[in-house]
Amino acid sequence: MSFEAGVTAVDTAPVYGFGHSERLVARARRRLGRAGDGLSVMTKVGLSWEDHRGKFGFETRGIDGKKRRVYRNGRADSIVREIDQCLARLECDALDLVQVHASDPTTPISETLGALKEAHHQGKVRAIGVSNYSPQEVAEAKGALGDVPLASVQSLYSALSRDIENDLVPYARENGVAVIAYSPLDQGLLTGNVRADRAFGRGDARARRSSFTRENRARVNAVLDRVVAPIAAAHGATIAQTMLAWTISQPGITVALAGARSPAQAIENAAAMDIVLSKDEGRAIRAGFEQLVLEPRAVTFGDRVRGGLHRLRFGR
Repeated sequence: MSFEAGVTAVDTAPVYGFGHSERLVARARRRLGRAGDGLSVMTKVGLSWEDHRGKFGFETRGIDGKKRRVYRNGRADSIVREIDQCLARLECDALDLVQVHASDPTTPISETLGALKEAHHQGKVRAIGVSNYSPQEVAEAKGALGDVPLASVQSLYSALSRDIENDLVPYARENGVAVIAYSPLDQGLLTGNVRADRAFGRGDARARRSSFTRENRARVNAVLDRVVAPIAAAHGATIAQTMLAWTISQPGITVALAGARSPAQAIENAAAMDIVLSKDEGRAIRAGFEQLVLEPRAVTFGDRVRGGLHRLRFGR
């Protein structure tokens, strides 16, 4: 549904379902037939549940119910093995974009990016990016690639998490690196659908985030209702579409990755590409969230990502 609605790229990773997500993408491309050749696939390496060298990241369960320990592993031989596994699961001869999912503090960045550079020269990888890297790490990655461009950096960014505007975005703009924003709707908090009285199901990690307390949800929704809803109505759009449009209109932001849990949401997200906000509308939305004050000790999703590797599911 997303592809038919105009989406031309999909972001996945081996650790999403421990290979299951990549296999689903391959199945979708097969169903699209020749049209599927126009779909760019962005995947990742650097998180391993098979090779326990590197820095421990987290423990989680797969779709089979089995627990697995996941490590940040940037060693060259592990990266090479992961690339070949991605190619097999995605059923393709070359990967459009491969991103290092997260840096491994036990392995030099030059070793990790060196393995990707070699895969690029071999024709297995068309473009190289990084994810969850600090500006200093991005600069080091760019240097390690030499004459091979660093295509992108993927980072958390939304109206509620704008820290990268201070350092990462300026660096990326100056050096011609695309910025891919993930969680632009902040796990659904910026859709207007997560009201203060909503109850979260068992296992929903959002219930443990202090930014999702009833009081903070009420404060966020007050901004959405007062500032964003009238702008959305003027464009015949939903709040979610308007916030996605705002995200991709920000200087230096190249792509916004929006998750969907239904075909209807996928179509809704895709339609955000057709919304063009005026400068005044964009400034009004920014001002509304700059004035927003959450609980003093509120832990945002951005805090969680900066404090450790994120593993939360994105959705509404």
